[in-house]
Amino acid sequence: MQTNPDIPTDEFYRIQRLPPYVFAEVNKLKAQLRAEGQDIIDFGFGNPDLPTPKHVIDKLIETVQKPRVTGYSASRGIKGLRQACSRYYARRFDVELDPEDQIIATIGSKEGFANLAQAITAPGDVIYAPDPSYPLHAYGFIIAGAKIQGIPAITAEEYLVGVKDALAKADKPPMAIVVCFPSNPTGMVADKTFYDEIVAIAKAHDIIILSDLAYSEIYFSDPPPSIFEVVDPEDIMCIETISMSKTYSMAGWRMGFAVGNRRLIAALTRVKSYLDYGAFTPIQVATCAALDGPQDVVQDARDIYKARRDVLVDSFGRAGWDIPVPEASMFAWAPLPSKFAHLGSVEFCKMLMEKANVAVSPGNGFGEHGEGYVRIALVENEQRIRQAARNIKSLLASTDILAAE
Repeated sequence: MQTNPDIPTDEFYRIQRLPPYVFAEVNKLKAQLRAEGQDIIDFGFGNPDLPTPKHVIDKLIETVQKPRVTGYSASRGIKGLRQACSRYYARRFDVELDPEDQIIATIGSKEGFANLAQAITAPGDVIYAPDPSYPLHAYGFIIAGAKIQGIPAITAEEYLVGVKDALAKADKPPMAIVVCFPSNPTGMVADKTFYDEIVAIAKAHDIIILSDLAYSEIYFSDPPPSIFEVVDPEDIMCIETISMSKTYSMAGWRMGFAVGNRRLIAALTRVKSYLDYGAFTPIQVATCAALDGPQDVVQDARDIYKARRDVLVDSFGRAGWDIPVPEASMFAWAPLPSKFAHLGSVEFCKMLMEKANVAVSPGNGFGEHGEGYVRIALVENEQRIRQAARNIKSLLASTDILAAE
């Protein structure tokens, strides 16, 4: 998502609709400090550092050596991959999905979400989206010509209250409501009661629901549900996206799925048919190995993220920065230390890099209601997390000087 701010692009219509990229300053400083030889402990980018499971890599190597697998693939995903996704939903959520017309493979969940926005959105449509949330939840629809109404969403309960309040004040309901739990960036989850209520709202007002379930397998208590555990995909206009990126540490492989209502899947399938030929076939075959193979690797990854979360919360807390405990995902969502709150998210992130060699993401990059927070990705090992805590402890000890800067 990096961009060069020195290259003019504002003359283009769709670019004009996008706000300034708030991560640009932080990323530029990070690159500068690294070029100067600084060792930056980087919690900023949610790029998994865990290895892809060996059996998945082995299947990729085996498949890529076969004849006739390096040509164009299928835009909606090869049949075996869609069947593997169907088995995953049956096994994990006890939900039956037809791999022929209720599942489509995507080039990561991000691509699926963005192309779905293009498929279903008309200029001027209103979309309710959580704020803070993954930037694409808003910007994918902004690019498509829609209007975004951000609803405060530190927790699922807050989001539900906000949706109801916005509907009560609106002249007409939105075209769609985005939900994302476990949440990126807050790490909060939603239960089946939340989905029951969102579904009831959508049915009453003829609203499409778009559920992002990218962090379905990175949880630290009860497994997060799918929306389709409470409603049949054909009883409501709803689609859900999932991703292999975090579950199997396959971020760069770019594999995900969109599943759900046949009409929505058909619309996404048609748009994608004009735009891509699908992911590289050997990657699709290897993804089948991930979904159908031994799942202890998922539990291993979950245990590592939980251990890192616990070390982060404990060591940062002892350093003087209390971090709320995330319920799921690979992120912690933390308010700025009180003595630095006046700096704002971006300036605090820059100061943290310069003074403590620690990189985090500014909260306002995830929406207006993210100001005053930062996102901390659990992508450094426990030793590095403890080193970051020591650096932060030294920084906080000098707050009387720094707070006056």
